[in-house]
Amino acid sequence: MKEYVDVFINAFMGAVNWTWKSIIFEVPWYTNYFWGLILISLIVWGLEIAFPWRKNQSIFRKDFWLDGFYMFFNFFLFVIAISGFYKLLEKFFSQLGISESSLTLIDFSSWPSWAQLVIFFIILDFVQWFTHTLLHKYEFLWNFHKVHHSVKEMGFAAHLRYHWMENIVYKPLKTFGVMILGGFEPEQAYIVHFIAITIGHFNHSNIKITWGPLKYILNNPVMHLYHHAYDLPKGTYGVNFGISLSIWDYIFRTNYIPEDSGTIELGFHGDDKFPKDFIHQNMEGFRGSKKQ
Repeated sequence: MKEYVDVFINAFMGAVNWTWKSIIFEVPWYTNYFWGLILISLIVWGLEIAFPWRKNQSIFRKDFWLDGFYMFFNFFLFVIAISGFYKLLEKFFSQLGISESSLTLIDFSSWPSWAQLVIFFIILDFVQWFTHTLLHKYEFLWNFHKVHHSVKEMGFAAHLRYHWMENIVYKPLKTFGVMILGGFEPEQAYIVHFIAITIGHFNHSNIKITWGPLKYILNNPVMHLYHHAYDLPKGTYGVNFGISLSIWDYIFRTNYIPEDSGTIELGFHGDDKFPKDFIHQNMEGFRGSKKQ
């Protein structure tokens, strides 16, 4: 028992120390997610101010500060809080003889670094796309995902407004996906993570970008805005589920972009009764209200 307690405490304190060292610039710059997140946010916010898509939207839009809190809570505080539990699971599975490499179907570790990064990026993005569809399809998961769809005015920080339970759903599936195909995280994985943060910020920003012909591969703000539309096509539980890549939506025919004015209403049916503050929004998912 003491062994498990030590694993939990060491993981928790390790996460706290790493975050603190990131804040005071004592980690390599390329793994400093704290200041990296701030820098990316300031750049995208600056572009929103300089080139606004919805020109009547305020610089400090509705729920700007709430989304800012969600951004740091989900990316740092909750990660610290949950780190010990993930290490306990890792310890438990290792004692059962299950490791990151034990379920591997294809070993990419001998491939060139750039190829490893591409495969890693594609695997993670597909797993997240698939998980995202589940969050919309099943009522139990939708009750938590509604926090993300309670955004009424889109901006970069809306990217990380989501219920902490989504981390519980995403993390194991992403880990399992990497275990099956590769069984490792490339040494330069920070490149993939920073790219994903940047794309996610852009997709939720008040900037009109489609990437031209690349729109069939890369997700973009015009496409993702319709994912947040208040009124969805009849007979669907959602559209445009792409995270970084849009290609999955075009392959599985969940793409939908009827126009690009950027003036559509956002949210979901019944969002007028949805809590407006962080505490109650995160309690709401456990109440089990029905999807409309």
